[in-house]
Amino acid sequence: MTQEEKRKYLIRELLSEQPQDKNIEIPGDTKEQKRLLRSLMNIREPRAIGEEFLKVQDEYLSAEVEEKGITDSDALLAFPINHKLILWRGDITTLKVDAIVNAANSALRGCFVPCHSCVDNIIHSVGGIQLRLACDKLMTEQGYDEPAGKAKITPAFNLPCRYVLHTVGPIVYGQLTQQHCRQLADCYRSCMELAANNGLKSIAFCCISTGEFHFPQKKAAEIAVQTVTEFLQRDTQIEKVIFNVFKQEDFDIYRGILYDDSI
Repeated sequence: MTQEEKRKYLIRELLSEQPQDKNIEIPGDTKEQKRLLRSLMNIREPRAIGEEFLKVQDEYLSAEVEEKGITDSDALLAFPINHKLILWRGDITTLKVDAIVNAANSALRGCFVPCHSCVDNIIHSVGGIQLRLACDKLMTEQGYDEPAGKAKITPAFNLPCRYVLHTVGPIVYGQLTQQHCRQLADCYRSCMELAANNGLKSIAFCCISTGEFHFPQKKAAEIAVQTVTEFLQRDTQIEKVIFNVFKQEDFDIYRGILYDDSI
């Protein structure tokens, strides 16, 4: 099958699961087809699905990742004073690294809002249906929502990284508190510990809690750099930490902090 044929097959299969949606027509436009497929994946509850679907899905998503282009973390330049720290602006779902960090919600099963712009939605959309199923298994076994500051690990499935570390950051409504700051530091610490305990050498952090959870960007970056640096001083397992940003504003914030800390 061509990439378009795979996409239409996946859409038809997902539509067939919903009786109210089975008569929806597949758009002719490629961009609209991709949007519909992602939306259907986003809203799908975690439940078993056929092996043929997963085979086609994996082939399709892997080809999409290849088309976007994969960035090898080994090719990224580290800061000269601390060779373990890297600042990179780009799409975290295109990064080849041992693990990327997902800023999750407390349900830890991905974002169910169709085509939402949060990193949780984007990571699950590229990872595929298996990622939500893996998260659901962990959370069903746990039996309660994930507290802020903890972390879970799953395979990455169709992402170019090997694993995804899922952590729930603090939600800031109103004034920033010391508890918010402690919880955010715990997110970075928990992810580093989890990566080290699983023998991982490299990890890429998104900007945890600074989007939908409204944590102030500069303070969040300061906590991230401080917590990671302190961990690296006492643990030699992790060889590379990437601070991944998407916005120029965040890039400038991290750059200023990292250069100040390097002097």
